[in-house]
Amino acid sequence: MPNPELARTLDFILNRCDEKSIDVVAGAVVRRRRELTMFGGSANLPDPRRLAADISSQINIGAGIEGLRESIREMAVGIVKQEAPELDDRQIGELVGTWVPGGEGSKVPPGMLESMIDQFVSFSRGTMNRTEEKGLRDELGAWPGRYWKAFPQVIRLVIRDYLKGGMGEREFRSRISAALAMGR
Repeated sequence: MPNPELARTLDFILNRCDEKSIDVVAGAVVRRRRELTMFGGSANLPDPRRLAADISSQINIGAGIEGLRESIREMAVGIVKQEAPELDDRQIGELVGTWVPGGEGSKVPPGMLESMIDQFVSFSRGTMNRTEEKGLRDELGAWPGRYWKAFPQVIRLVIRDYLKGGMGEREFRSRISAALAMGR
């Protein structure tokens, strides 16, 4: 006896699908075939709920920002060791240091970094006072490029997204604050 769910699905496809529905079904079949090829069968498909539970059990949220940062750092180290076992501890530390802000990280104090971010964004949006911009150029030369290089990667991503219109002022400030807090 055929699977009743399969019989209902086939009946729907063969007898009741319009052109739009057939396209949706065809797309779903292609996606499912890709999943089976990538993961080797339905038993091996990742379960998003289980994955989320595993990750949340590994993260030490109760210890505040420092505990969260350390948990993320440990997870990143584990991933690198699994995916690139040929790297030594020093190389892994350097790589993880570029991904996870803080710890042995940022060379610029958070207060100064915040001021640099404000100046960079103001300049990039064309709202910087000419006198302030001239003073920065006189003191630092090509300061926008120097600032950009000094920003941690996460700060660069938030600034880039903001300047391209990917978020509003409020969300930008919130993300910058979170990134600065992670760097402490």
